[in-house]
Amino acid sequence: MTSLHDFSATAIDGTEQQLADYKGKVVLVVNTATHCGFTPQFKGLESVYKEYVDRGLVVLGFPSDQFGHQNPEDDADTATFCEKNYGVTFPLFSVIDVNGDDAHPLYKWLKEEKGGLGPSKIKWNFTKFLVDTEGNVVKRYGSTTTPEKIKGDIEKLLPA
Repeated sequence: MTSLHDFSATAIDGTEQQLADYKGKVVLVVNTATHCGFTPQFKGLESVYKEYVDRGLVVLGFPSDQFGHQNPEDDADTATFCEKNYGVTFPLFSVIDVNGDDAHPLYKWLKEEKGGLGPSKIKWNFTKFLVDTEGNVVKRYGSTTTPEKIKGDIEKLLPA
């Protein structure tokens, strides 16, 4: 059986990150963009991350430039933008494709687990996947669902 923990991804600083390092954590995986109408969600993502990090939540941001060229920066500039404008401290990864033949394997798997518009499609930036401590996808949220609205679902998965 496949889980989040079976994948790796390139962190925004260029190092390879094993997602197995997040075993035992509740994970919120989000495809992000720096110049999207939903970009202000970085603030909410950071707020939720800070509120629950000590209880075992991690937010993983995966920038993508596939929707209207809304993340044109390279990795270094993306990281600087997120830190400077939204105080992002949660892990960010290298810019990836989330749809199509070149979609990152993690995103191919996420879409198979929780299809949304169908297993082959992420509709837009800031689609979110909530993953339990065992690495199983629990729920998928669209771009319009703010991080604050997911808090109840996160709390159900976190240890008391």
